Amino acid sequence: MFRGVYEHQIDAKGRTSLPAKLRETLVGAYDERLIITTALDRCLHAYPVREWEALEASLARRNPMEPGVKTLMRLYVASAQECPLDRLGRLLIPPSLRSYAGLEKDVVWAGMVKVIELWSREGWAKAQEEARQEAASADVMKVLSELRHA
Repeated sequence: MFRGVYEHQIDAKGRTSLPAKLRETLVGAYDERLIITTALDRCLHAYPVREWEALEASLARRNPMEPGVKTLMRLYVASAQECPLDRLGRLLIPPSLRSYAGLEKDVVWAGMVKVIELWSREGWAKAQEEARQEAASADVMKVLSELRHA
């Protein structure tokens, strides 16, 4: 499982290092490839190839004309690109994906169980503030309660 928050930088060519802890999980449980796509938030989602293929298989079983499915395919699947790690543990993030998430210099990697989020530092700070404001909602407390009793 991916967990933790790590700050890194992205260079002018669009390369950034996958944090060592996340890399250990990726290589230990999967291989050295990630599928990176635009998230519904202004960040990127990075999936191990096997997890991405499972998501695609689930989507393929759905009716592609169903509004939510079509939208998800346009926003999520169409933007997806395979990004392998180089021998130094770096990924080259394609320009269109960097632009979408506003990745310019300082980036934040956030482990989210089976997916990794990649944010600009400012975007992550804003998302964290919004999450803290929402944390007291009944929905969050219900999920936490259900997890404790599972």
